[in-house]
Amino acid sequence: QVQLVESGGGSVQAGGSLRLSCRYTQRLFCMGWFRQAPGKEREGVAILNGDGNTRYADSKKGRFTISKDNAKNTLYLQMTNLNPEDTGMYYCAARDLYCVTLDIYRNYNWGQGTQVTVSS
Repeated sequence: QVQLVESGGGSVQAGGSLRLSCRYTQRLFCMGWFRQAPGKEREGVAILNGDGNTRYADSKKGRFTISKDNAKNTLYLQMTNLNPEDTGMYYCAARDLYCVTLDIYRNYNWGQGTQVTVSS
């Protein structure tokens, strides 16, 4: 079973940037980032399919960029112009099927998460 390990979270002020990383032990076709704010359900942030197709949550478009380095077995999420509404636990997820939407598919494999806190 694939293992996913996130890193790169932290505390930043509004307007700042962070880059999250997710090391994976097995290359799967669809990989993505999801966020869970306190007291709220987990929601999709960005996904990247093996054919290069990406999808972003509307509130993240133009500020977040998802990418992958297969040579390093690492998925990234570059986050810029952060605001307090971006605060939450960020999870890496992967599955070996195409991802059409940002929905949470039942067969996703999950990492343990990395915390991002943005202060105003």
